[in-house]
Amino acid sequence: MSRPVHFEIHASDPERAITFYATVFEWSFERWGTSPYWIVSTGDGPGIDGGLTQRAGPEPAKDAPLNACPLTMDVDHLDPAIRNVEQAGGSVVEPRRAIPGVGWVAYCRDTEGNLFGLMENDPSAE
Repeated sequence: MSRPVHFEIHASDPERAITFYATVFEWSFERWGTSPYWIVSTGDGPGIDGGLTQRAGPEPAKDAPLNACPLTMDVDHLDPAIRNVEQAGGSVVEPRRAIPGVGWVAYCRDTEGNLFGLMENDPSAE
């Protein structure tokens, strides 16, 4: 069985992306040497850490459909997390919806146009 062990965020403006993720999720970033690459620490406990790098091409189109393999973050409460995303300059792509028996999910874009998910565990979700 294979499981995710690392994620990578591509950014046209790495400093802007660092500010976004530090603000919304309280992640920390440490530059890897002199290259345009940062190690991303997402916190203690279950989960994975990753990296952030300079994007090598154009940003994703703002109206592109949900067509990626998005990273989804566990959040305690979905609605405040969505507000944090919007206040930090991100946007909602797919609004809050129930996954019956699992919880609530929404999909967003960061300041770099990257897609990601937010998940609130709630077995009573209908």
